[in-house]
Amino acid sequence: MTLLVEDGSIVAGAESYCTLAYATAYHYARGNALTWSDYNDVDLERALRKATDYMLHKYGNRWMGYRKSSSQALDWPRSYVPINDLVALEYVSDTTVPNEVKNACAALAFRALTDNLLEDEEQVVIRERVDVIETEYSPHSSQRKRYTEIDLMLKKYLIASDGLEMVRVA
Repeated sequence: MTLLVEDGSIVAGAESYCTLAYATAYHYARGNALTWSDYNDVDLERALRKATDYMLHKYGNRWMGYRKSSSQALDWPRSYVPINDLVALEYVSDTTVPNEVKNACAALAFRALTDNLLEDEEQVVIRERVDVIETEYSPHSSQRKRYTEIDLMLKKYLIASDGLEMVRVA
């Protein structure tokens, strides 16, 4: 099955934010080529779909701006997403998917090859003893994995975690 990639033109049934070629170039540039190339195109495209699914569920209600169309399959392209590091107020083009979003998709796909990105939560282990080895986990720690690298890549496109959107007025 051919991977349907969102390019900013609102591709019907889009399944990924980046192409296989884009993700491959991303990983070659970062020294992940040997591991990435161990997989066939079908597995790599499946990983890109899983990465995009993760991004939809994890960041879907935190993106700045608004989806360009109610009929689009993915969260990007978006309208009125501010570029906050400019002197004058400008917005990300609503006919594109930003490179940071594509990069995050590629990075998550790499993880999806060997890991389940959307894990079910389990009961937190408070104490476990095997012979003389004992493990105790904090009852207040998150049970879900966090991908700090991905959060940082996407930070400038996300509403603050406290739910308040900060926008500079020119």
